[in-house]
Amino acid sequence: MTEPRTLPPFASDNYAPAHPEVLAAVAAANDGYAVAYGDDPWTARLDERVREVFGAGALAFPVLNGTGANVVSLTALSPRWGGVVVSDVAHVNTDENGAPERVGGLKLLACPSVDGRITPDDVARWAGQRDDVHRAHPAVLSLTQSTELGTVYPLEDLRALTRVAHDLGMAVHVDGSRLANAAASLGCSLRALTTDAGVDVVSLGAAKNGGMLGEAVLVLGPDDAPDPASARAREAASAAVPFLRKATMQLASKTRYVSAQLLALLGEAGDDEPLWHRNAAQANAAAARLRTGLSDLAPAVRITRPTEANAVFATLPRVAADRLRAVARFYDWADGESPDRVEVRLMCAWDTAPETVDAFVAAAAEHVR
Repeated sequence: MTEPRTLPPFASDNYAPAHPEVLAAVAAANDGYAVAYGDDPWTARLDERVREVFGAGALAFPVLNGTGANVVSLTALSPRWGGVVVSDVAHVNTDENGAPERVGGLKLLACPSVDGRITPDDVARWAGQRDDVHRAHPAVLSLTQSTELGTVYPLEDLRALTRVAHDLGMAVHVDGSRLANAAASLGCSLRALTTDAGVDVVSLGAAKNGGMLGEAVLVLGPDDAPDPASARAREAASAAVPFLRKATMQLASKTRYVSAQLLALLGEAGDDEPLWHRNAAQANAAAARLRTGLSDLAPAVRITRPTEANAVFATLPRVAADRLRAVARFYDWADGESPDRVEVRLMCAWDTAPETVDAFVAAAAEHVR
């Protein structure tokens, strides 16, 4: 039997408990009977709140998990013969066991990324496949915000990507499992990062931001679309998502419990700092503190990627990483600069406290000596 670790994990923000306010919202929703499959007061209020946050035409479809949200979103935006342009490290490409391909029947068209991000030129290179019957038709651009490598697409870069995608007749999807972290990092609203940037459909994350179970597919309003092609994509997705959600086993019978969580995170109109922002800001601040502490241990520890949200990537001696894992759990990410070194990923969550970060840095200092 292994000894218990002395610190909370840095393995994943999925490890964190649900926020007490989220649990309180679920408990409050557990009040008597309610009509099943989303025809309940909590889901109706979620529809209203999503329109307040994302735009008057936005629609919310609660689902059970992030992979389901991505599969429903991408399938709704693409014809049967379509392809989805993604980065090579996108979660849909590397960590969903081929679900968009197995379940949705879609071809993923991966682009080499730099620190998790792709560029308009990466998207434009697929233009030649639009009319080639021998190749998958590039129908959707799917971006991860924030990315799997802890970076964030700035607003101007996001707008440039959506413009080139729409010019090529492609719809734009955002895997927003950490959308809150990106918005907090950029100091902008959720709407600015989605509707106003030209995004068509969003997989809105909750579990990594203090939620317990469930996410949502958001189809943004056709009236807010940047061009007619985008408006048509949104209208088609609005019609398709209800059926796809059921067909892909993502429609919860007791939807009210998912809706209650999302409502708690989105807060009420007039909130100076809704729960989604408080949670994301704390996780981001913890990652920034962790990066600073580990940077002081150079050259034994070397930061390898930008820290723009709630993830820190660094290389250190393998033997030190193995010893440090006895203090707090985390994952190896890639080989290091030499065979005796390894790149690790350290994730901070909504409840990662400053003293936890400081204790981990102190342990790292001891083990890399």
